[in-house]
Formats: sequence, structure tokens, C-alpha cells
Amino acid sequence: MAGRLQGKIALIVGAGCVGPGWGNGRAECVLFAQEGAKIFAVDRDLAPMEETVARVKEAGGEIVTHTCDVTQSADVAAMVKACTDRFGRIDVLVNNVGGSAPGGPVEMAEEAWDAQVDLNLKSVFLTCKHVLPVMESQGGGSIINTASASGIRWTGAAQVAYAACKAGVIQFSKVVAVQYAPKHVRVNTLVPGQLHTPMVEARLAKTRAGGDVEKLLAQRQARIPLGFMGDGRDTANAALFLASDESRWVTGTEIVLDGGMSARCD
Repeated sequence: MAGRLQGKIALIVGAGCVGPGWGNGRAECVLFAQEGAKIFAVDRDLAPMEETVARVKEAGGEIVTHTCDVTQSADVAAMVKACTDRFGRIDVLVNNVGGSAPGGPVEMAEEAWDAQVDLNLKSVFLTCKHVLPVMESQGGGSIINTASASGIRWTGAAQVAYAACKAGVIQFSKVVAVQYAPKHVRVNTLVPGQLHTPMVEARLAKTRAGGDVEKLLAQRQARIPLGFMGDGRDTANAALFLASDESRWVTGTEIVLDGGMSARCD
């Protein structure tokens, strides 16, 4: 039986992971490969993608890796060319790159703000800028941008640049979705919140809860009505739907993955 992405080419940005386990990009690479897609996996460095590659190959999938700084237009153009040179097309683009920095507008340095905008928002602009002409020329495609619950609500910490950028990703996706709907390119956003991914231990715990991982996990879980944290596999399942032809009439919208957190009023 053919998979839901049989024959599709998926360019997944942020395909590595800061540690063992299920980050969004790694989970998407593995699930998409299991469903028949060929994976063009991208990250800043090769090392974070080693486990991703191993898991895809264990699943019997085909994966090619590429390093790229997606805040640089020339790098992104080269990335897109490398993918099309290898596979001839790009059916699915998934943008996972992002990261938060603490602080509100007074305490955050202007340089930190600019870096956050580049990482979380400009990267989405640049990948879409270079991939959209490919999808238009081939008659369609699906773009999946990853935002955050921080873009729609307070999530327990002042991270004003990250929150603003992730809100920007949501609206960016809506505008591009309407513009490119006549070209049969669909653009949607995933809005995960309080996931338990390797990044929690590797990065967030250093700046929150005094470095106490268990305390941070308890704080995050307490915000979730379902009572447990999802992980990258939950994001991947939603991304699979948006990448597949099952979502052929879905564009310009979001799927919120937060265990009910954003529905709470407190």
C-alpha cells in the first residue's frame, strides 16, 4: 500500500536535533519517509542530523543532507538549487528553524532583537522566497511553517522578540497562502506549545527555572489541560496531514498543538 506522501519530495529545514529524542524536524523526516517521501534534510551543521539520517534509513527511506544558514539569502538559494538538482522538484517545504531569547523591550539588547527576527521570521521569508517559484513552476506544493503558542498567548516567560516573530509567521503564512492559492500552493502554520523536545533540556533549562530541568518540565506541564506534554511526533503527525493530499482544501490556517493550553483563560 502506497504511503500518504508516496513520490513526494520534502525539503525539511531544521532537520537536526540538539540531543537524542524527538525534535520536530527529526520526527517529520522519519514520518514523511515512512509515508513514501524522499527527504532533503537541512540544518546549520551535519552533526545534529546524524541521528535523523540513521532513523530515516532504519525506516527504509531516502534522505539527503545539506547544511545551510537560512538567515542568508545566498545560502537559501543554493539550498533550493541543490534540492532541485538532486530531485527535480520540491513538493513540500517545512520550516522548523527558531529559538527564543529572554527579555522584554527594555532589557533586550537591540542586537538580540535583530538576531531573533532573522532566526525566527526572516528565515521563513527567505525559504519561501526561493521555494515559491519552484512550486509555482511545477503546478503546486505545500508549505508548512512552524510558529509557537508564544505567538498567540503568554507562555510563562517574557520573550518579546520570539513571541512577536512567531505571531508574524502566522500572519505571513496567511498572506502568502491567499496570494499563491491560484497557483495551487498551499501555506499553513503549525502552532506547537510546551512540547517536551530535546531543546527543553539542552537550552531552555539553562535560562529558566534556575537551570532545574524537572522544575521547568513541571511548570510547563501545569499549563496543559490534557495533563501531559507532547513531543515532536505530535507535530509531525499534523505536518503529515498538511503535506498530504488529504489537506488539498486547507490553506491559510493554523493547527494548534498545545494540549488545550491556548484555550485556557488564565
